[in-house]
Amino acid sequence: MYYEENSRVFNFVVGLALGAVVGAGLALLMAPQSGRRTRRRLVKAVTDATQNAGERWGELSEELKSTVAPARRRLRL
Repeated sequence: MYYEENSRVFNFVVGLALGAVVGAGLALLMAPQSGRRTRRRLVKAVTDATQNAGERWGELSEELKSTVAPARRRLRL
């Protein structure tokens, strides 16, 4: 039974990833702009997303530290 549940989850994740890749490929093929312009926009989008993720990670880290610090003081760790 455990194997069947893992297999279903694995199949779902693989299907989701494959669908995303095929969808992205079709979107690039059907794009109304030139290839050069599309590549520039993709690079900018990835760069922006990477920077945003880095900022959010820093915010999450600080929030977690400020939440855990009082509990650690109470437990004297």
